Amino acid sequence: MKKAITEKASTKNKLIYNIAIGIGLVAWVWLCVFSAQFFSYFIFRWLVQTFHFEVGTIIQSLYSFIIYVLAILMILGIPALLRKRISKLNSHPMLEKASREELGLKGLPTWTDILLSPIGFVAQLVLSTALVSLFSSLFSWFNINEAQEVGYSDLFTTGDKILAFLIIAIIVPIAEEIIFRGYLYGKLRKHLNLPVAMLLTSLLFAILHGQWNVGVNVFAVSIILCSLREITGTIYAGILVHVIKNAVAFYLLFIAM
Repeated sequence: MKKAITEKASTKNKLIYNIAIGIGLVAWVWLCVFSAQFFSYFIFRWLVQTFHFEVGTIIQSLYSFIIYVLAILMILGIPALLRKRISKLNSHPMLEKASREELGLKGLPTWTDILLSPIGFVAQLVLSTALVSLFSSLFSWFNINEAQEVGYSDLFTTGDKILAFLIIAIIVPIAEEIIFRGYLYGKLRKHLNLPVAMLLTSLLFAILHGQWNVGVNVFAVSIILCSLREITGTIYAGILVHVIKNAVAFYLLFIAM
């Protein structure tokens, strides 16, 4: 009886510990992404004001690129520096080195990843439509037609469109998959079960997009992308789905108009 009580208490303590680690990982990723946006904004604001750069497609694209690069460097680099300077922290779950397997980058994309990408795209479209419709029916304040701020206003030249496309449809999907379905989800799955890891990853992904209608949409997308990671063990299929989604959005926003 005493042994059973001890084991039950140990299990409860382990659960609490894992939940705390999960919350800490979510907070860490949020802090790094927010800090990357904060520092990049003031750096580029200073550059524009000091050197009188015109805020066009090139500057906006470079700004977006730097945000994601800085966020990834902070997420992976700061723990590495701490491990190097303080050896006793090497085994701490928050600071453990993220392997390629944990990041979902093991090996190369396979035919399975490629074949699953259109299926994943359709699945996220169905789930997103269902959730957005549900929110529209439940909450009168929910504005399904609120325009998404993508950072670009007018793309006049072919060069502008190509550069913006590279950022929106290529760089952003790769960077966001590495950060969210790679690092964050990979770390969470070591400590939490699938539904909780999927929920926390998707909630943070939605919150960081800053708009209710967009947040609900990308929450649904993240659920499908996390599922693809579970199925394939990598983020390659998720990257392809994300690329397709953003490419379609780019076409509708800037080409079809």
